[in-house]
Amino acid sequence: MVSPVLIRPALVILVTTAIICIVIAISRNGSNHSTPVPSAFQELPQNIDIALKQARFSEMKEGSVAWELVAEKVEYDKSGEIAHLTGGIGMDFFRSKTRGAVKVTADSGEYLINNKNITLRGKVHLLTEDGASFDTDSIDYTAAISQFKTADAVTFRQERLTLRATGMEMDVKDQQARFIKLVDATVAGVSIEGVKNR
Repeated sequence: MVSPVLIRPALVILVTTAIICIVIAISRNGSNHSTPVPSAFQELPQNIDIALKQARFSEMKEGSVAWELVAEKVEYDKSGEIAHLTGGIGMDFFRSKTRGAVKVTADSGEYLINNKNITLRGKVHLLTEDGASFDTDSIDYTAAISQFKTADAVTFRQERLTLRATGMEMDVKDQQARFIKLVDATVAGVSIEGVKNR
């Protein structure tokens, strides 16, 4: 009969040898078939210095957050002045004592870090708290005056009213929209052509 004193050391040697053999087999087979992982710097375009996922920007006014901007992907250019926003953008203007909330979505855009101006492009949709919505291809937000502006075609909807115009300005503070060029309107299915902006 084999002594119990000899069984333990024999098992330790056997298990250790098996672990070493497995590690050697994995390292030999794994290193021949693995592809090198590209560096993050190799994947960035030449003019981009940093790329982030799920980035968030905000602006403080009068001691509270005035707006918050979230983008799926952000790439900063080498100058550090422009953040290129892609992958879906959401911008929220929070309710304050003087105005209701505003939500804006778009496909892509640019955020100018120095002056906090924002350009949004691709399926831009703006929705106010009272149910007014604006759809356009691109819109610019000027932070100094809290104003949205576009020269593109705009479709405005609120309750039974639908307006189509070219060009629009909307102040975030009072949420009043001004349409620049000829407006066609539909009220509860009745078309009113050539409405002038007043």
